Amino acid sequence: MNQTHQVKISKFLSKHLRHTPERLGLTLAPGGWVGVDELLLACATHQFAIAREELEEVVAASDKQRFSFDETKTLIRANQGHSTEVDLQLEPQVPPDILYHGTGEKSVPAILQSGLLKMSRHHVHLSADIETAQKVGMRHGRLVLFTVNAAAMNQAEIPFYCSDNGVWLVDEVPIQYLTQIPES
Repeated sequence: MNQTHQVKISKFLSKHLRHTPERLGLTLAPGGWVGVDELLLACATHQFAIAREELEEVVAASDKQRFSFDETKTLIRANQGHSTEVDLQLEPQVPPDILYHGTGEKSVPAILQSGLLKMSRHHVHLSADIETAQKVGMRHGRLVLFTVNAAAMNQAEIPFYCSDNGVWLVDEVPIQYLTQIPES
């Protein structure tokens, strides 16, 4: 499958598994899971047919590992980034001492005033490494990076979760735990 088609499928899946499953007639089970056969049938019914092999290739090839199958490959889910109501069944975990958040310059005034807020999503997304935070932030305009003192947040009993693809999730990051990284 060519890259353009792969991206098109990935975007379609992201939209419907993270934000609007009901538009395909799908209901996300706890954990965000939906049956693979049910998903493929719903896609075909809505004039966006996806072959099982294409679905498997998109899941395997996604650079950000946006989706995952269960161990039987009969269920699929988006790993995080949901705006639709769903219980992701995540368990609290101890984060690394420092996490990173990349964003666009236009978001900085609001962040410096209120910290990082989840907005329309279930969680604030944080990266374990600066390279990933840079990739995420560059999608939002001129890049600005923040470090997050996750150790201090954890000590303050603020729960962290880690998605299947290694994205750290938290309800919010209050301003006192953020440090803007100066441009180099």
